[in-house]
Amino acid sequence: MKSAGKHMRLSGTNLERAGDHNQRVTLHAIRVNAPITRTELVGITGLTAPAIANITKRLLTDKLILEAGQRRGGRGQPATRLVINPDAWFSIGVNVDRDHITMVVLDFEGRVRERQSAEVNFALPADVEQFFRKSAGKLLAKVGVDRCRLAGVGVALPDDMPRAATLPHQPASYGVWASTDLAALLGGILAVPVFVENDAAAATMGEMQFGLGKKYQTFFYILITAALGGSLVIEGNHFRGASGRSGELGLLRGRDVGGNESQIQNIVSLSALYGRLAAQGIHISVPHELAGLDAKGRAVIDSWVEAAVNTLIDPLVAINCLVNPEAVLIGGRLPACIVDQLASRLNQRLAAFATSVPAIAPVSRAALSDDAPAVGAAILPFSHRLLPTRTALMKTAAR
Repeated sequence: MKSAGKHMRLSGTNLERAGDHNQRVTLHAIRVNAPITRTELVGITGLTAPAIANITKRLLTDKLILEAGQRRGGRGQPATRLVINPDAWFSIGVNVDRDHITMVVLDFEGRVRERQSAEVNFALPADVEQFFRKSAGKLLAKVGVDRCRLAGVGVALPDDMPRAATLPHQPASYGVWASTDLAALLGGILAVPVFVENDAAAATMGEMQFGLGKKYQTFFYILITAALGGSLVIEGNHFRGASGRSGELGLLRGRDVGGNESQIQNIVSLSALYGRLAAQGIHISVPHELAGLDAKGRAVIDSWVEAAVNTLIDPLVAINCLVNPEAVLIGGRLPACIVDQLASRLNQRLAAFATSVPAIAPVSRAALSDDAPAVGAAILPFSHRLLPTRTALMKTAAR
């Protein structure tokens, strides 16, 4: 018998919430499938033709969508196609990591209109505030964005940034991040809502909206940055886990080249690769320089790739057995050619397990660029204001 205090909480909805949810679903369907007709929207959303007619009329009135010509070829009047109005809303996405700060301005269609990045090792909160205060207004002015069309700011950074990984040359002062409220720090600068998210989760959300998430409904995302992160999508929903910390791939244990046990993010990360290169007298300041190294540098990269594959094999076999994803996607700041090399070697090694586990998902490079966490962060204000969420039909506990 269940105890009286441990009942599962269920919640109904009302017509106002259902209407808002239906509008969000329709708008998202147009984003993903544009150009699209109203008839096609009926098939995709499951809503009735009159409901779609009313919703699209509101969306057109609010200038969230546009009519983009007519589709011919059938009987009767040609059907009008609908597209997202890219200038309806804009948002800013910021990615803060141990080796850089990146900011993008995203339009409502998902295109990066402007970006700015600074390679800063172990930026402190004051550095981030200064970068944001100096750059945000300039980027918005370049795009020509009126502040009233700014939906908000999203910020992506690693969870427990000063504590989850002790990277080489990490200063003692970096611990200030443990007591920093980024939303409060940046919230007053543009006077818009600020949303904060884990960097791997944000990159995954970006991939769901604008990348291979349109193809795969269940996948595991690996984010290779200064450290190593992971995130899980199940049946089209980002899965957070009981305490919001699912997918923490980098905190698993592995063994380095010397046989010493370590967190695997100390083996599979840009920091680890830079360390290997530095030991050979090769110093890298930005990730894209990795693609232009000579034979000596390439040999170091090849060695690191093999070490990374050896370290990731067991976790990926476990992920395949426990989650059964359709794909494993690799994103982050590594040049595309190195990600492709890593994915190819992982696929080769994982093939040996094909007869001993139920299924092996292919490993491939994520579709978005190295700005994926910033792009994903920029989606957060859109999601809050306009796009469907799993909780869209739930009543809030307090108003």
